[in-house]
Amino acid sequence: MTSLAPKRILLDNARIITRDKIVERGALLVEGGKISQVLEGEAARIGGDALERDCKDLTLWPGLIDVHIHGAAGVDTMNARADDLLRVSKYLASQGVTGWLPTLVPAEAAQYASAVRSIEGLMRVQADGQSPSGAADTRENGARVLGLHYEGPFVSDAQCGALHTNFFREYSTADDLTALQVPNINGSVKMMTVAPEIAGGVDLVRELTANEWVVSLGHTRASLAVLDQAFTAGARHLTHFMNAMPQLHHRNPGPVGWGLSRNDVSCDIIADGVHLDPLMLRLLLQIKSPERLTLISDAIAAAGLGDGDYQIWGETISVSRGRTQNAHGSIAGSVITMLDAVRMMLSLGVSEVEAARMAATNPARLLRIDQDCGAIEEGKRADLVGLNREGKVQFTMVGGQFETLV
Repeated sequence: MTSLAPKRILLDNARIITRDKIVERGALLVEGGKISQVLEGEAARIGGDALERDCKDLTLWPGLIDVHIHGAAGVDTMNARADDLLRVSKYLASQGVTGWLPTLVPAEAAQYASAVRSIEGLMRVQADGQSPSGAADTRENGARVLGLHYEGPFVSDAQCGALHTNFFREYSTADDLTALQVPNINGSVKMMTVAPEIAGGVDLVRELTANEWVVSLGHTRASLAVLDQAFTAGARHLTHFMNAMPQLHHRNPGPVGWGLSRNDVSCDIIADGVHLDPLMLRLLLQIKSPERLTLISDAIAAAGLGDGDYQIWGETISVSRGRTQNAHGSIAGSVITMLDAVRMMLSLGVSEVEAARMAATNPARLLRIDQDCGAIEEGKRADLVGLNREGKVQFTMVGGQFETLV
């Protein structure tokens, strides 16, 4: 359903998940695309010309943010046009996501350049309210593209996972980053997953940090000493924790032991029951706490399409019962949504406040955009999702505009 955003919207009679508590009955007033008031109890104090929506039996969550996603709905970020990415954005909005980072796998410079042009194209569409063709557009623009995430190419051959090692690189000087273009849009987020043990890896972390990249350590088997050096150089996060890392060993703790032991390092996790057993998810909750865990989907183009065989990244990736696998037998991303990950964490006894933190607040903080979004608070963007009692999306609002409305 298409809807231009009115100046004032009152979401009344709702259950609301704020940063630190649940308001069992309250209302949100949205003005100019932002949350202007969070009210508890009756909202009769609100007057004027606000468009009212009765949210009885709905719970309002902050819009979910996915910082690691390769595609969905049949679209791969590596070879998508802006129109294709728009289709992903719309699909994600239907699943409660209001912001995402298209994630790129190691590839040739020309393919990187093409992918970044498409990402930048959709970001301009979403900022200007036009269709990718340039015509005035009143359609939904879906979940907001926040920038991009390079998963590699500066990662370890020994922990390649499903990534293609023929495109992996080492780092010597800043010239080695020229192939990694970024959207030329103010405020665009730049994130990279790096293995610090590669030649020049710690220097790369230092260079990226100096240029305001979000640096995450992953696809790595770095020693504790090298991990400490990467931390000093600016790395504060770990990518799909425990995956594409050597197993924890009592005499060689490696990245897993390092990540578990440090309260000043956060981790993102794929909570699909495949990448991490539910028991490991419980362990991570106990050791790291919801404050230092970020949910990601790591979804590939097959997400939303069901079981079958799909041509992705130049190879066949099979999906069976929600598990992905390439020809080598490696897990190749996931087919879950962020909402699936939230449901998994709720099933493990996490509170709704904690789940919202892991799926919205923590991702926003990681990307350094938490002053703008990531929680239901006065003054933040009206990026919201309304779930019914069964946990199904009834509406998604991005910047005060209904993108999905049941």
